[in-house]
Amino acid sequence: MSYSAESGAIRIALAGEAMITRGLMAYTEDRFLALRALLHASDVRFANSEMLFHNFEDWPTYLSQTYMRCDPRFIADLQWLGINLVSCANNHGYDYGENGVLTNLRNLETAGLVHAGSGRNYAEAMAPAYLETAAGRVGLVSATSSARANSRAGEQWRDMLGRPGVNLVRWMNEWSVDAEAFGALRRVAERFNWRQRQPGWFTRGYGVPSDEEDVVYFADRNLLGVGSEDVAARFLRADAFERHSRAFLPDVERNLAAVREARRMADWVIFSVHNHEGGDTVSEPSDHIVALAHAVIDAGADIVIGHGPHVDRGIELYQGKPIVYSLGNFIMQNDQVERMPQDSMLLWDLGHEHSAADLFDARARSRATSDSEPGPGWWSAIVSVEFAARELVELRLHPIELGYGLPRPQTGRPLLAAGDIAARALERFRKMSAPFGVEVSIENGHGVIRPRG
Repeated sequence: MSYSAESGAIRIALAGEAMITRGLMAYTEDRFLALRALLHASDVRFANSEMLFHNFEDWPTYLSQTYMRCDPRFIADLQWLGINLVSCANNHGYDYGENGVLTNLRNLETAGLVHAGSGRNYAEAMAPAYLETAAGRVGLVSATSSARANSRAGEQWRDMLGRPGVNLVRWMNEWSVDAEAFGALRRVAERFNWRQRQPGWFTRGYGVPSDEEDVVYFADRNLLGVGSEDVAARFLRADAFERHSRAFLPDVERNLAAVREARRMADWVIFSVHNHEGGDTVSEPSDHIVALAHAVIDAGADIVIGHGPHVDRGIELYQGKPIVYSLGNFIMQNDQVERMPQDSMLLWDLGHEHSAADLFDARARSRATSDSEPGPGWWSAIVSVEFAARELVELRLHPIELGYGLPRPQTGRPLLAAGDIAARALERFRKMSAPFGVEVSIENGHGVIRPRG
């Protein structure tokens, strides 16, 4: 072999939410430096960048619970830790509007951190980004299904500029109800003269007639349409009560096209999807995310990595390729952002005399429980994926912890987990992966998944 990439061997490390607000280089704990060494042992080190890197040059949008921001100089700390590939497609990618998107992009590009998922227009937001490694060229396509409608990047037009934003995959809830419940829904719609039709942005993708006898559309909390009449949930007359979800097909097709492009231009392809939506519980992926994950692998992706709910979800092997439906928090310093806008302060009844620290105190009090043990948001894992001869060899789960119960300045920075926290983290992966037919074996404090056969 003349080129190392011809071997088809690569090691890819996957991490979850990187909500960084502070420097990392000063710390020297053994388990922190061991985590750094673990990352640097891989060719690719991915995380979801759920912080916007800027210096408050731009104005915040309305309305976000926590407006994410990190000093751009700490991009270097993220790189020092080992991260060399990030997603920018998430619900915080538009916290500071279109100008904030552009400022974040400039700072990432200046630092040389490869990123995908947001852009100056829709074509850029959905385009693959490429990372050069000794094991070959790696393409990343990044999308989110959890974001406000106005955060979606806009298409270039013949005589109009595109709009900066994120690569948003829109979707719709579908609720099946029995005949009695469906009759009540129809009576409500007729009584208030609510139009019985699907939202306009779904029409061409679905091709479902708007006057079906067994379908009613109502306004939905999934605010992904344009205008109140274009936001809907779809109710179907059926024999049982069920909840399903379906993605907007044109958005899916554009992402599949990006994956197919990356497949032709890179040795390896990763698809990242940020999603808060769950199935029956937050621990389960939604229907439209499972369908999307399968579709992008069919289109040529080697790995699908999910994130968004801030807890871990199960792992599936589909067509011999791994789908990690969600990794939780990797760096969790979102309660150490230095400034918050008035819109966020008002949510906590705080006035001009208050600071961001007061907001975080109020939020912590509202979330306080009697539990002395950390919940699943306080642990996760780094997942090392190893291929040889282009075949999946194994996934190895390295549990991490984030300092539950410590004072705020000490929390949120990851360490390799040990003891009970490591055991609980791995047991969650074992339990969540079992419905996908995947066995997670526990070996020497790690979770291990190997393909069968």
